[in-house]
Amino acid sequence: MARIDRLTVRGFKSIRALEDFELRGLNVLIGANGAGKSNLLSLFRMLEQLSLKRLQLFVRDSGGPEGLLFGGRRRTSTVSVDVVFAGGHRRYGFSLEPVGGDEMAFAGESVRPGITEVDRDVDRGTFATVNGGTEWAGGHVESRLADCDGGAFASYVLPEMQRWRVFHFQDVSRSARVRQPAAVRDNLRLREDAGNLAPFLRHLRERHPAHYRRVVDAVRIAAPFFGDIVYRDALNPDDRMELEWFHDFDRDTVLGPHLISDGTLRFLCLATLLLQPVELQPSLILIDEPELGQHPAALTVLAEMLQTARDGRQVVVATQSSDLVSELDPDDVVVVDRRDDASVFRRLDGDDLRNWLEDYSLGDLWKMNVIGGRPS
Repeated sequence: MARIDRLTVRGFKSIRALEDFELRGLNVLIGANGAGKSNLLSLFRMLEQLSLKRLQLFVRDSGGPEGLLFGGRRRTSTVSVDVVFAGGHRRYGFSLEPVGGDEMAFAGESVRPGITEVDRDVDRGTFATVNGGTEWAGGHVESRLADCDGGAFASYVLPEMQRWRVFHFQDVSRSARVRQPAAVRDNLRLREDAGNLAPFLRHLRERHPAHYRRVVDAVRIAAPFFGDIVYRDALNPDDRMELEWFHDFDRDTVLGPHLISDGTLRFLCLATLLLQPVELQPSLILIDEPELGQHPAALTVLAEMLQTARDGRQVVVATQSSDLVSELDPDDVVVVDRRDDASVFRRLDGDDLRNWLEDYSLGDLWKMNVIGGRPS
């Protein structure tokens, strides 16, 4: 797994300076609205997009350089990022600066020593080798990582970066993709909005029945009326299918995707994401506000699923739910505060809170402003 050990970010959105931040198996971000939790998720989204040579699309969608630079162009001229993978054996860094109207170009990009043995095409003249690593000269508007042929980084880390996704299951309206028919063959990876939930669950049932059963069992704990997903065995790869299900108390009546409640559908998406086989999951699972529409009892199950997923992958979650936080270990929680217009990230220490936790839950301490992360 392309595990991230540490992260340094300067000048990105509300993150003025995040220095040598440790990323663990489970990282739950809490804080007031506007503190900057989603901006850290957005950073990983940018890394995924630049690894696919889509950086300029990301920049435009983010409002151009003005929307990406801390405080805008008047306060910040450069975004810089340094990511340490796998205990320091792999390291990727870059800096970006605005050019023209809505674009940003690389001021520098490098794969650090001991990380890769990239094929070095001296005829291109676009990079130089530095202490066994590779450094690309600035001026290019899309990352050069995808141009690397072979080497540990290109074959090991880059494919994982290209699979990073920020999963949003908030939109479960009648027109949402998750409630619409999807192609049966669209089942390789769960999409970030779960738009292919039905064919993906079918794939799990056929190829990974034990994991499929874990998903259904988890949903039934959160929603006891839920029976199972309807399985139709006469489908062809070119067919389209929708999410069909039935009640536990009436297994003869097939119900369509528009008859499942919003909260139950969101929980089904979360359970599918977190309980699928580890080899199908991205190495870094990013989830924004998974608690939306969930009963407190369902959040207990959600916390267990997050802790299960951390054993095989890294998980980063942004949440506003004190009930979910109460189900977690303090060491898994990162408090995000806004100070002098900048986001400040601080991981909790369970030893420091031991006496408090004898009488209060972690969520209580958050509401009491003992641990920070409250509006100020």
